[in-house]
Amino acid sequence: MRNERNRYNLGVDRGRNCSNKYCSVHTMNDKAKEYWKKHLTLLAILLTIWFIVSFGFGILFVDQLNAFRLGGFKLGFWFAQQGSQYVFVILIFVYVYKMNKLDKEFEFDEE
Repeated sequence: MRNERNRYNLGVDRGRNCSNKYCSVHTMNDKAKEYWKKHLTLLAILLTIWFIVSFGFGILFVDQLNAFRLGGFKLGFWFAQQGSQYVFVILIFVYVYKMNKLDKEFEFDEE
């Protein structure tokens, strides 16, 4: 019976800090908390940029941006139709790069 309980425990040591990936939120050590804090900060920044570009430039500031042209199209129209999609793809690559860097910094990388 004891072996069966340990098999499902997956290394979680309740009540103490543990450093493996199966720790519950309540037993996470300071290193993991700092990692998640930086991860959520990065995520918030990238989502804010995405919101500003897609909603702000494509809807709210479209009239001001239409005074400029890009490739023969009004800039506000371009952001609403294509620019926000390009920015979104660029943000995906930025996220992957920054997360790989963050994983290496906190030694959570898989290499």
